[in-house]
Amino acid sequence: MTASAPLVAVCQFAPVASRAANRERVAELVAEAAARGARVIVLPEYSSYFVDPMDDTLAANAESLDGEFVQALRALAGEHGAVIVAGLVEQADAGRVHNAVVAVSDAGVLATYRKQHLYDAFGQTESDWLAAGETGAAAVFDVDGIRFGLMTCYDLRFPEVARTLVDAGADAMIVPAEWVRGPLKEHHWTTLLTARAIESTAYVIAADHPGPIGVGLSQIIDPQGVVVAGASSGEGIAMASVDAALIARTRETNPVLRLRRYRVSPAS
Repeated sequence: MTASAPLVAVCQFAPVASRAANRERVAELVAEAAARGARVIVLPEYSSYFVDPMDDTLAANAESLDGEFVQALRALAGEHGAVIVAGLVEQADAGRVHNAVVAVSDAGVLATYRKQHLYDAFGQTESDWLAAGETGAAAVFDVDGIRFGLMTCYDLRFPEVARTLVDAGADAMIVPAEWVRGPLKEHHWTTLLTARAIESTAYVIAADHPGPIGVGLSQIIDPQGVVVAGASSGEGIAMASVDAALIARTRETNPVLRLRRYRVSPAS
């Protein structure tokens, strides 16, 4: 594997309402993905703790960025020589939590993203329990010459988030998710992932929860919108390389980022 084509893995699993059990399962998945050569290993939204339906145990089980979950990721990153990206229930103010994503190496946290668009849709009200992250600076980090950017689940329905990432130089967008099942939800998931890849001429790397709550279908999509690796509805790992040369060729052939006439700025 060349320095310009790091191997990435998406790990599809079902976090539960036990922080210890989740850390144990994350360790197993990271070890398996790293043994297969992954340099960047992506786990779903809410990997540290998940309960359905949401309740006040979210706040009781929220952690800081130097808490047990992130420390466990840091140890795993050092053990396996990889960067690990995972969803985290993070402590916030006024009894709420942040739906955060962290990218962690053995040196510490490389990037942190707090979900900006809360899932108050399709009969759900995530804002009852969560505080939205601030808009503004993009969360990006670099591995082997590739710049990765972070977003979360419902953010996928807002193309402006992807635009802020490519404006910050992202070559690949990572999307940890808990994409809830429902009528046409699998169609929305796959369509939106593909659209974000094509319009951004960037890789999209998405890790979801499996059924019965999530739709599954974790996948890695190249900058031409081709699914190069994916999982089905159950637990599993999918892997593919992120090829800098393919990104460059795609952006030369289809220069949509250079030709666009609009910029993105946060709403007031």
